[in-house]
Amino acid sequence: MRILITGTDTSVGKTWVGCALALALRSAGRQVVAIKPVETGCREIPGEREDGALLATATGQEQPTHALFRLMERVPPPLSSDWSGITIDFDAMILKIERYGGEAEHLLIEGVGGLLSPVTWEWNMVDVARALGAGALVVAVDRLGTINQTLLTLSALELAGVLCAGVVLTPPEVPDQSTGSNAAAIVRLSGLDRVVAAPKTAYPDRTDAMRTVVGWLSRLPTPA
Repeated sequence: MRILITGTDTSVGKTWVGCALALALRSAGRQVVAIKPVETGCREIPGEREDGALLATATGQEQPTHALFRLMERVPPPLSSDWSGITIDFDAMILKIERYGGEAEHLLIEGVGGLLSPVTWEWNMVDVARALGAGALVVAVDRLGTINQTLLTLSALELAGVLCAGVVLTPPEVPDQSTGSNAAAIVRLSGLDRVVAAPKTAYPDRTDAMRTVVGWLSRLPTPA
């Protein structure tokens, strides 16, 4: 099963969910590889670990240990690519993902930003999912506004013909009156029953939310 971990926005908790899911899959005896194809803001700040490295630690994989393309500026990849002079070759990136994780029982690919965030000026994260035949797990923050953002993302997945594996809501830094009710609202409005709110814990692989997601993956059809 190949899953693109995408978000309704940047900084919604995609890496946390990716690491938690990887740990949950491993604890269930599954083989998993997790890859961050492109990462921006890679400035090697002491004590700050990059998303790609966190994913590799969660899976225990030997390669890759970091994102395939590491860009310094914390801006959309095409801009950072232009500014740095580092060319992101989309086809080469897909081939690298296949080489590192093509034979894995579960391949997790963490996207950049949201679903339509560009990887290059020609390709975005939907194109990554299509090229790899992956489904998508949507990550959003459990706060006011997330219903609209999540429904827009689900609509984009449907239009693109990409299977939605489910939606994981992460807790906001500051809860609001909608926090705790958004998951049920998204189910009611979208008709998708694979929506769960995940609390951040010291042992995310043991949370009911992550066990729930593992169950979803085991029952999903393989995307075409």
